[in-house]
Amino acid sequence: MAVIEHLFDSPSELDQALATRVGNVLRDAVAVRGQASLAVSGGRTPLGFFKALSQAALPWSQITITLVDERWVGADHSDSNAKLVQDNLLQHAASVARFIPMKNAEPSPEAGLSALTQAYAAAPFPFDAIILGMGDDGHTASLFPDADELAHGLSSQALLCTVNPKHAPHPRMSLTAHSISQARHLFLHISGAKKREVFDQAQQAGPIEALPIRFAIQQNKVPLHVYWTA
Repeated sequence: MAVIEHLFDSPSELDQALATRVGNVLRDAVAVRGQASLAVSGGRTPLGFFKALSQAALPWSQITITLVDERWVGADHSDSNAKLVQDNLLQHAASVARFIPMKNAEPSPEAGLSALTQAYAAAPFPFDAIILGMGDDGHTASLFPDADELAHGLSSQALLCTVNPKHAPHPRMSLTAHSISQARHLFLHISGAKKREVFDQAQQAGPIEALPIRFAIQQNKVPLHVYWTA
């Protein structure tokens, strides 16, 4: 399926353009189906996008927001993606959106998997929009190239998978490659020369296991819209 690139001169231009595009997707989904769903990634890159989207005039009470992946830490932990979303996206107009966290009270992702799968299954699926990020090692979601669970995360038909990366902190919960590729609209939000280099490399032939973002590039269900700025 096609990779469609959207290149911007500044992060602020990208953030506003992506917020407008995603907002239109969500608005159209509510108009057609009465509800919409959005799964977002963590990290520093999407903060400006979150803040722009949070102020959009959308039917937020009919929109469900959830996560692409999460670290198995408390909701008040500085590494929590839920905290990032609560503090930056679920604000202003978006404060009335429904939020499904990707962490529960169980002591490990493995123990929490069943209940979280049920919680995620209650969201409008397939997701109307998924916003992926990408690490310098080519991981996306929490599908890390060094994780013992990578093969399962890439091949399983399940909605979620657990991940224990060898070179990143915290056990994780993640959407599988399968559930990501079911999205009605799929976006990759990246910035900087290093990630541009990694993404260009991932577009070349090579094993998905080496650069897991390749699954999103190579899947044939939905175009991958790449939003990039230096």
